[in-house]
Amino acid sequence: MRQRGAGGGLRVAAGVLVPLGLILALGGGGYFLTHYRGVTVMSQAMEPTYRVGERLVVERVDADEVRRGDVVLVRVPGRAMGRPVLQRVIGMGGDHVVGDGDRITVNGKPVDEPYVRRGEADPATGPYDVRVPAGRLFLLGDHRANSYDSRYFLDDQSGSVAASGVLGRAQEGFAVPAVWGTLGVLGVVLTLVGTGLGIGGYAAGRSARRSLAAVPHGPWSEPVSRGLAD
Repeated sequence: MRQRGAGGGLRVAAGVLVPLGLILALGGGGYFLTHYRGVTVMSQAMEPTYRVGERLVVERVDADEVRRGDVVLVRVPGRAMGRPVLQRVIGMGGDHVVGDGDRITVNGKPVDEPYVRRGEADPATGPYDVRVPAGRLFLLGDHRANSYDSRYFLDDQSGSVAASGVLGRAQEGFAVPAVWGTLGVLGVVLTLVGTGLGIGGYAAGRSARRSLAAVPHGPWSEPVSRGLAD
């Protein structure tokens, strides 16, 4: 009876852990896989914010979720040989962006840029004064002397890129993505543990049934030799 009880307990535990594990695995893990991606920085364009070889987590966002100051992963046809690049959003559709080589203003207001790498002049580009078309973004790298960005394409829609080309936004830290990823891993572990308990419970139940079947019952269960002795 103890074996039967143990087997039943294992099956009950499995019935709780497996559904819970699947919910966490599909919910947490699924959310992580569909909303985040890992990327490796391949150029110096975003130094000192992000350095070559650094691993980042990028959150997938819609075009209407992008904001000024965001660092975005964007793919622009005809640029960077079609590869996605990391650049910072300086202006959005309708913004008036002016740069004099030293500072930038957006809609007449100076932009505070503590992230920019200072002390290196960029002779390749000059002053610019543009109006960003609707649905597009004006992008710059933080390492202005080593960034192939909107300044080099001013004759093509003021150097802007389509907001629809944004693949994601770089995350500051790993806390939120790590939570979803951890929930997914925990779900997989609970599912495996629950499955193991279920298998153990099934095996214990079969063992208990075999033991009960082997125990003799009724008046014929007594040894024949005893009846002869009487």
